[in-house]
Amino acid sequence: MRRISNLAMACLGAVAMLTFSGAIMAGEGSVTVNIANGKKIFEEGKPDAGTAPCQSCHGEKALGMDAMRTPRLANIGYAYVVKQLTNFAEDKRIGAGVGVVMNGFAKSLTEQERRDVAAFVNSLPKATEPSDLAALKADGTKVGVPHLGLKIVRYGTGEKESMSACISCHGFNGRGADPVYPKIGQQKYNYLVDQLNNWREGARTGKADSGSRANDPLGQMRKVAAHLTDEDIINAAAFLSQAADSTPGDGMEIGNQTVLENIKKNH
Repeated sequence: MRRISNLAMACLGAVAMLTFSGAIMAGEGSVTVNIANGKKIFEEGKPDAGTAPCQSCHGEKALGMDAMRTPRLANIGYAYVVKQLTNFAEDKRIGAGVGVVMNGFAKSLTEQERRDVAAFVNSLPKATEPSDLAALKADGTKVGVPHLGLKIVRYGTGEKESMSACISCHGFNGRGADPVYPKIGQQKYNYLVDQLNNWREGARTGKADSGSRANDPLGQMRKVAAHLTDEDIINAAAFLSQAADSTPGDGMEIGNQTVLENIKKNH
């Protein structure tokens, strides 16, 4: 209980900070999104700027690709996608692997275009495309054990250097807590592994570079990842990559569109 209580205090601080900024961003008349323009950029890029289409790496349905280690963007949360694109544009987050293109891509977008793209990917029909863990394992990827990951996601770790449950901030099975915390359930396995490792490295270095992340509010993810072992990371990723938004014992539906629904849309 102490682990959850401590993290809950940190969560409340982040909620207060980000909800305030989100309220300004989503205030009546303050923001308009053009979903059609976001769709055009996602599917066609910006040829005049030499910017490739988002779907080249994230897939036609924005569900990510394990083969490219790229994340799902669909329905993970409008405010979160805007924040990440802005952080890439400002070099507060540095892409790695194929993601090395993200800084240049984000810089090529205007502030409005970043909002448009985020609005489009979070207006897509809900779809489920879990990582194929068996295929990944057959290709030589080290794959964790989902039921061991379930324990971490729902209850945290119980060791001396313990971490709180992922659901404390990201909601049941990581289905998201819009507008502050993104959907991490049904995220691609390889991307989850990479980012948890990057957060852990960010906890060690305290900076953002191609192998670490430090753009988390109040350092929350770095504090969590600092206590994860290699096995913890692949186990949690294995469970989250398959996690259903709801179960027979928890039928609540999450849209992750709280902010988006309050923004004037220009179709």
